[in-house]
Amino acid sequence: MEVLVPSESRAVSRPVLRASLALLTAGALAAPLLGTAPAATAADPYTVTALKVTVRAGQRTCALDADVYRPADVDAAHPAPAVLTTNGFGGSKADGSTDVIAKSFATRGYVALAWSGLGFGKTGCPISLDDPRIDGRAVSGLLDLLAGTRTADNGTRIDYVVKDGAGDPRAGMVGGSYGGAIQLATAAVDHRVDALVPLITWNDLSYSLDPDNAGRTHGVSGPLPGAYKWQWTNGFFLLGEAQGLLHPNLDRTRAGGAGCLHFVARACETKRLLDSGRYPARQTKAMLDYARSVSPVSYLKSVKAPTLLVQGQADTLFNLNEATATYRALTAQGTPAGMIWQSWGHSGGMKNPAKGELDLAKGNLSDSYVGRRILSWFDRYLRHRTAAGTGPAFAYYRDWVTGGSAYGTASDVPAANLRLYLSGDGKLVGARGKVARGSRTYRNLRIATSHSESSLSGLLGLKDPEPYDAKGTFLDWTSAPVTGRPVDVVGAPRVTLKVVSPRTEQVQNSADAADKLVLFAKLYDVAPDGGKTLVHRLVAPARVPDVTRRFTVELPGIVHRYGPGHRLRLVIAASDDAYAGNLGVKPVTVTSTPEDTGVLELPVTQGVLR
Repeated sequence: MEVLVPSESRAVSRPVLRASLALLTAGALAAPLLGTAPAATAADPYTVTALKVTVRAGQRTCALDADVYRPADVDAAHPAPAVLTTNGFGGSKADGSTDVIAKSFATRGYVALAWSGLGFGKTGCPISLDDPRIDGRAVSGLLDLLAGTRTADNGTRIDYVVKDGAGDPRAGMVGGSYGGAIQLATAAVDHRVDALVPLITWNDLSYSLDPDNAGRTHGVSGPLPGAYKWQWTNGFFLLGEAQGLLHPNLDRTRAGGAGCLHFVARACETKRLLDSGRYPARQTKAMLDYARSVSPVSYLKSVKAPTLLVQGQADTLFNLNEATATYRALTAQGTPAGMIWQSWGHSGGMKNPAKGELDLAKGNLSDSYVGRRILSWFDRYLRHRTAAGTGPAFAYYRDWVTGGSAYGTASDVPAANLRLYLSGDGKLVGARGKVARGSRTYRNLRIATSHSESSLSGLLGLKDPEPYDAKGTFLDWTSAPVTGRPVDVVGAPRVTLKVVSPRTEQVQNSADAADKLVLFAKLYDVAPDGGKTLVHRLVAPARVPDVTRRFTVELPGIVHRYGPGHRLRLVIAASDDAYAGNLGVKPVTVTSTPEDTGVLELPVTQGVLR
């Protein structure tokens, strides 16, 4: 499927743009994301009431479209805790997953409240990217509703939610992606939230959409803009803009700003700068400041609610490093937190989760490891069942386990504990003394010459070409075959490099960060027959701060077993067609000597690479 680039689409007539967005929304992106809501039956042990709730959201007033699911045996004399949930990006309260989550908790005796996020479904106001100052404040109005201190627009008052004090309903939140970040945004501005379960969401949108994996300084990201993730960004941008075009009779408060139909002005300006391919200092700082202001990285210090983070291994949109950064920030400040790395994410498995995995479309909470952990989390923090165990601090899905629990556990994310050195002959070796002297060079072309993924393929269920790198545009280093026990890598590898690039030196000190060198690091599994696998198609774009100095690139976290006979291969590539890359041709040389060479560090839980 071809995705229109917004800078080109402005020249397209509105009828053509409308038709393209309709195809994107109705026929392609929305269906796998949202699913179809199952019809309620007469046997449902709860009632559902649709409500409109007008709230203040930043400088605007927004009408929230919500459904309240009330268990049959819950009333003012027998109140119950509440669970709130909302849609992923592009969806509404009627999505299959949103509706099923609400029904699942109502069936278990919780008062469930599902609502359409700002700018989606029949809820007013433009899309503001889960901004705590806007979206978070809007959800505070729903907490007031659950507390009984305000009524819905039709006068309905809720008096059947357990309260921990006057105006303080006992309430938790659960949901995925866009419906995950809103939980943290709400908890940062309203401490009445008692428990959170954000699934597959972000830590820093500046990293999610424009990742720089070199020199991390802000949560998960570095000080510079990275490589624009244009495929993911364009897909979601067009999906957001489609809301107004496909539903012209929607609330006028949903009008966007700065030239966008349906996004707030700051989001629109951010997209325009990313499309430009340039990073002038003042505009770039404004972009990074804004992206981080609507991201947990900037407000986690205000989040006190116990938080169970669930992140997907198959996810090139919000990778495991994002959840890890959030988890580390929460635990460091004393906020109770746990983290699970499940199998599926935005890039695979959402429609057909592996056996025994959580399936949001089916609501199999009791029949999946992640689902049972969520139920236990809410038992502990919403029902105050002190005997309820909240599980290990860290758990991770292992796709190589065929019997028993597929999840391994640990007290923390494993740290890098195995070093391999980049030898001049293209080998990864286990000791400096084995490093061969040598230099090798690659160069980028003016077009992308490497392929990791077509970003929307996993979400749409489409077949994606196998990853490749064109000759002369990458360097690789390969380990010896694994012998004895398999090598299990759990966590985020990192590579420290020194490169030589005279053409970059000439321009890297300009006021435009786009003139700095961009490269892409990634790990392959090479099978005994020579076939190679790029684990979950993950890559680590890096904008090198200074090519005259050593720098470290943190790769996306993985959970992967290198079996006997398999080899690990590190690749440094000049480009990737899912990302924007270098401006101009910038040849790169990597030199190795035993005294001075690159180092790959791996978090290995078992096995040895020599």
